[in-house]
Order: sequence, then structure tokens, then C-alpha cells
Amino acid sequence: MTDTKALARAEWRRHWPLVLAASFAFSFTSVMTASTGLFIEPWTKEFGWSRTLLSSGMSITSVTTFLFSPVFGVLIDRMGTRRMALPGLVLLAATMASLSLLDGSVWMWFAVWTVYAAAALATKSTVWTAGVASAFDAGRGLALGLTLSGSAFAQALTPPLTNWLINEFGWRMALVWLGLGWGGLAILLCAFLLFDGYDASRKARAASGEAPSSKALLADAPGLSIPEAWRSVALWRIAISTFVIMVVTIALVVHQIPILQSIGVDRTAAAYYAGMAGLAGVAGKLVTGWLLDRYPARWVGGVTLAATALTFVLLLVPNRTMPIIFTAMFINGYAAGTKLQIAGYLTSAYGGMKNFGAIFGTMASLIAAGSGLGPLLGGYVFDRYGTYDPYLWIGIVGTLISAALIFGLPDYPEWVKRPHAAGKAPQPA
Repeated sequence: MTDTKALARAEWRRHWPLVLAASFAFSFTSVMTASTGLFIEPWTKEFGWSRTLLSSGMSITSVTTFLFSPVFGVLIDRMGTRRMALPGLVLLAATMASLSLLDGSVWMWFAVWTVYAAAALATKSTVWTAGVASAFDAGRGLALGLTLSGSAFAQALTPPLTNWLINEFGWRMALVWLGLGWGGLAILLCAFLLFDGYDASRKARAASGEAPSSKALLADAPGLSIPEAWRSVALWRIAISTFVIMVVTIALVVHQIPILQSIGVDRTAAAYYAGMAGLAGVAGKLVTGWLLDRYPARWVGGVTLAATALTFVLLLVPNRTMPIIFTAMFINGYAAGTKLQIAGYLTSAYGGMKNFGAIFGTMASLIAAGSGLGPLLGGYVFDRYGTYDPYLWIGIVGTLISAALIFGLPDYPEWVKRPHAAGKAPQPA
């Protein structure tokens, strides 16, 4: 245990700039999602567009992510994260700013969002997860937690910042400031600080005189080949668990305001609870990261996902009091902040780093599919039954299935050199 702690400290001394850059860049990739709702009103007033059309931009991004994430995952393995992230961030910033040039043309709207979707593929969570996982081993859990907290930071800061920018400068300049301001800083941080295991491998090959090849940059790292990954029962369990938990929890995130209103919470209080859930998500990432570095991931992940079922149970309790609702939203926010983190950590442990980009890229497709299907499920249940209660029962079953799949994972592969690699908790130092 002492050796593990020493190794983790050494990793942090060497690679904290990487985590800083990756976390801030990941926050930027969430800005458009978190701010779009604030642009709907001015866009509707100026162009007379329907809500369906205005919602199509994010739909284009989700479909593109689902279809092409595995391909971009393979490119990460071949090119490394830096060569993907920097051009992607530049294109993402430019595309976001270019929305300020909208003139009412529907074809222009679709064209800009198609380019945005391509840029988003090059800057999705797979890129930042791969970069951090390639540099950290003993401290990987906390490093991933801090990196993925960038999205929660953006979700907390973007709405008030965007609202202020629109009020002060108008919606067009607000998009320019968000794209070139926030995006520009992300680009600068990554240009100077984003160096990870992929870059170290490329330099080592160049120093040894090895000619460039088409094989993965981390081809010599422990891990599964692509055919082995497709046959891995552990990876299939992780993939199915991730898809199921995304379906039931993203639906809750999208529909949480009307769900709370349906049980007697007014809109202002519902918004407060939603914001509190976002802050709980940051805590979830950090605490879970700390636990993942010290205890078997199947237990940490399984318990965290199973606890999510309590949210759905509490929302079904008759005569819900404010403390019950507060507890339900806190648990949901805490657990919601850990889904990508747990999926990334488990994928790196059971699939290794040799082809991590390709493997986690496939996971990202399932994450996108679950994120798109979940809100539709919640909406369909309400339209069909006039209440969210059947969906909440589905949520209980879904979270328990997801947790059971993670609990049932086998011991870590032999390449995971941890005190708890055999599934046993480490002894105190």
C-alpha cells in the first residue's frame, strides 16, 4: 500500500499539468450543451424557428457521436490525444463562434452543427479519459475524477455567464466570447500542458530510431487486442451496465424539473434542487476517484450504481417531505457524476491501454445511445400514462441490473499491479 501511495504521488508530481489542461478543455466541450437553452428565446424571436428545429443541433451531435466514436477511438490509439484534441478544440471554438453569423438560413444551421459534431468527436470524453489513463496508474481514479469534473464546472458556471453575456452584449457576441474566450484558453492550456503517455511513447520510438508505423502508440502496453476485447465477458458487462445506467439516469436529469413539479415542488425550488445535484456530482467524482485508487473497482462501482436506485425509491414514497426530496436529488447528483468515470476506469483496467481508444470509443457510442434513448423513454412513459411513476419503477430495476453487472466482474487481469488486484481490499499501511 505504501508503494502504491508513493507511486501515486510521483504520478501527480509529474502529470498534474495534464489533468489541469484536460479538465479545463473538457469543461469547454460542455459549454454549448449547457448554454443552448439560453439562446432558444433570442433565436426564436429573430428567426421564428420552432423548438424542434432548435433542438436538432444537439441531436445531430448525438447521432454523429453514436456512429463514429469507435472510428475516432482507433485514431486516438494511432495518433495520440494531443494530435486529436488540439485541432478539435480549434474547430470547436471556431464553430461555436460562427453561430453568431446565423442569418435565418436553415441550411446554414444544419451545416454549422454538422461541423460542430465532427469537432465534438475529436474532443469527447474518450480523448481526455485516454490521455489521463495513459499517464496515471496508481492515481488513475482521482485523476479521472478531477478531469471529468470539468463538465460539472461548466454546467454550474455556463448558465449565469451566458445570461450575463447575452444581456450585456447580445446573443451574437455572447457566442463569440464563449467560443473564442473559453475555447481560446482551453487551446492554450492544451498546447503547453497536454502531454501524456501517447506522447512519451512517440518520443521513445523516435529516440530509438524506430520508423513510424501504423500500429498503436501504446501497442507495447498491457492490454487486449481488438478481437480479444470483443470476446471479453468483463468488457461486455461494463458496456451493458453503462448503457442501462445512462438510459435511466439521463432521463431523470432531463425530466427532473417536471418530475419534482409533479410531486408538488415549485419551479424555483426544483431548479435549486437540480443545481444542488450538479454540485453533488463534483463530490461524487472526487470521492469515487479516491476510492477507486484504494479499493476494488467492482465494489466501488457496484455500490455507487446501486445507491442510485434509492433516488427512484424516494421519489415514489407517498407524502414526500423536503428532506426526502433533498436526499433523493443529492444521491442522484452524486451517482450521476461517477458514470463516465467508472466506465473509463473499468475499461482501462479490464481492457488495458494497448487499444484503449478503440475500446472506449465503442463504449462512447453506447453512452451516446443511452443518453439519446433515456429522455425519449421518460417522455413516452409520461405521455402514455400521464405520470412518471412507471418510469421511476423502471429506474429502480435498471440501476440494480447495472450494479449487479459490475458486482459480477471477475478479478482484475494480471497486468493490474495493485494490492487489491485480486479483488481484496488493501491492508492499511
